[in-house]
Amino acid sequence: MRIPKMSSRTYTDAINALNSLQSNFASIEAMKKLGPNVNRNELSINEVREYTARLGYAPRDFNKLNIIHVTGTKGKGSTCAFTESILKQYQPDYITKIGLYTSPHLKSVRERIRINGQPINKELFTKYFFEVWDKLTSTKSDPKEWPSLQPSEVVKPMYFKYLTILSFHVFLQEGVDTAIYEVGVGGTYDSTNIIENPTVTGISALGIDHTFMLGSTIESITDNKTGIFKKGSPAFVSEQKEYPKTHELIEQRAKELGVSSLNFVHPNDLPDVELGLSGEFQKENAALAVRLADTHLKSIGVDSRLEVSSSDGKIESLPDRFIKGLKDVDWPGRCQVITNNPSGIIWYVDGAHTIESINASSTWFKEEQLKSPSKRRVLLFNQQGRDNYAELLTTLYQTISEKGPQLAFDEVIFTPNITWSSGQYNPELLAKNTSEDAVKKLEIQHKFSELWKELDDGKAKRMVFPDIETAVEHLKSGKQELNVFVCGSLHLVGGFLVVLDNERE
Repeated sequence: MRIPKMSSRTYTDAINALNSLQSNFASIEAMKKLGPNVNRNELSINEVREYTARLGYAPRDFNKLNIIHVTGTKGKGSTCAFTESILKQYQPDYITKIGLYTSPHLKSVRERIRINGQPINKELFTKYFFEVWDKLTSTKSDPKEWPSLQPSEVVKPMYFKYLTILSFHVFLQEGVDTAIYEVGVGGTYDSTNIIENPTVTGISALGIDHTFMLGSTIESITDNKTGIFKKGSPAFVSEQKEYPKTHELIEQRAKELGVSSLNFVHPNDLPDVELGLSGEFQKENAALAVRLADTHLKSIGVDSRLEVSSSDGKIESLPDRFIKGLKDVDWPGRCQVITNNPSGIIWYVDGAHTIESINASSTWFKEEQLKSPSKRRVLLFNQQGRDNYAELLTTLYQTISEKGPQLAFDEVIFTPNITWSSGQYNPELLAKNTSEDAVKKLEIQHKFSELWKELDDGKAKRMVFPDIETAVEHLKSGKQELNVFVCGSLHLVGGFLVVLDNERE
């Protein structure tokens, strides 16, 4: 694509250039057919090492960032958010700048690269984006050192890798002295895993996801996730309630990779404190975050005065700064309740998109409904990119309607992730990783509708809309008091939040 000259470059130019790096649907399908081993080579972190080298960085340079590295299947983003919020309480006395790299974004790609709790502004994003772009354009790979890579004028890193590389550049240039990195997919082969000496590593709840890259068994997924363990660095892992048999493998991998210590964290290790994120399951993530933050602080010479029992790992005394951090955390799109809107609708929003997270999110919604007087309930759902989409919707139905107290939806709505009724995506929400033809024909949405008919014997009203805006306007037009559960995809949730706030580009 044609990139404007330096003097005329804008934030929009940066977004357009970034979008050109997305994998299209055809290439993803071809990659899936090649099998997991080839996929891993395709996603090799050697590319990230090579590209960062061409920017003038060696992996040891990233040690200056004092990195906390977190992976998992469910809850890794929330764990990072809790950790960031706790550490913000130690500014400016002990920490100057905190960087957070996370994915995916909800409304703006800048959410992925945060400093001191805020997405970097458009000017900084544009400046650093094109610094990386131009450097990679004007340099070439050394075929002797990197024989598998093409010259830079032929290829640049794909979307997620580019943002990972960009985040390293931004954080180093901006003087970040504490950084939290959320793994994108897996661990061993993830583009964030060029980190050599993290202050601490963490693993949240594990589950079955991204099987075409990580394998279809919990053992293969665990093996990959534990790939972020580093020699000499401590590691904390949430107790794996769903897959307790992984504990032995995690211990084996920790020994193999030479971690300095390994501790399993139970949610009951955390005293009863107020959390800024709803859902009982968030206690798991908060407990993990507390241990990560405490260990990180110790690594930079700060005694948090957190007291942990040496016998059972329970936290006996939680410092005031930790209590405030856990309460003040802000992580939109995850168990978020939106009430202050003129429609009178209460929106329950969670971007759950794995079996485990769908189960947790649906349990949270159900608990919220049991607390309040009955209103008409509506489900707004989509999942466009996963092969087990039918299993996800079935899990949601079973959790709401079959386990424990039974609830039902009066109406279910299915929509693709297209933002506006014009058929357009917001530029920062454009996705090329799904079949455009299938999206236009609403193929999956109609399958969802038929599946729900089978699940609830046709009791709920079912509707399919071609975009998020039309679905939201339909709900608002009813002028009824509604409780609406928006779930199934962070891409859906991001588009929903943009529509709700009418943030048109």
